[in-house]
Amino acid sequence: MASPARRTAPQAVSSSRAGVLNIGEVLAELVGEFPQVSASKIRFLEDKGLITPQRTPAGYRKYTGPDVERLRFILALQRDQYLPLKVIKDYLDAVDRGERPEDFAGAAPVASPRLVSDAQQSASRSMKLSELAKATGATERSLQELMSYGLIERKQRGFTETDVEIVTSCMQLARFGLDARYARMLKGAADRQMELVERAIAPTAARRDGDTQSRRMEMARELGEICVRLNQSLVRSHLDVLDRRS
Repeated sequence: MASPARRTAPQAVSSSRAGVLNIGEVLAELVGEFPQVSASKIRFLEDKGLITPQRTPAGYRKYTGPDVERLRFILALQRDQYLPLKVIKDYLDAVDRGERPEDFAGAAPVASPRLVSDAQQSASRSMKLSELAKATGATERSLQELMSYGLIERKQRGFTETDVEIVTSCMQLARFGLDARYARMLKGAADRQMELVERAIAPTAARRDGDTQSRRMEMARELGEICVRLNQSLVRSHLDVLDRRS
């Protein structure tokens, strides 16, 4: 793993912003630095327990300046260090408890070496079906349904953190009346995008040396990110059209 990012911990960032922001204003604050950030991404981070905005009596979220800096901190670690959310959450939980993880060069690191090591082991370990159900709040029956539609798959060693994210997203769709059948449509689109990625990197498949394979995977990741950004932009374009019609 790359060396920990020397970023100031979120609680050490002083915000001159007064009052509170709604989620649209938060997005406006962050989108310049993180073009891929979205309202659903922020809500997902809330669902995972990394941020807890206040609520109005009517239930609307309201974000403070420190909330925005905390989001900026999380997004930067994901972008720059590719850290699992579990690692980031363990660090932030320690800070929230008043603990002070080990510092590097006078700035708060991603986490102390022990904290990163323990959290990574937890994040990378495989899970049984019952553990996946506990981690997501889903019933084993609903997980079996997602498996039947090919949305999650029991690997040789079990389920992973990626499966947790997939299940969580499917549960969020279900709140809008979109069950696994509709989620499968999104999987179909993702499968077709991966076909494009595999077609693009196919010319390098014949060479098996380490350097070529490393570049091949870098190319695949970059192409995958481009596909994700394009998909987000296309959906956003449709939403803009829908908004103009309303």
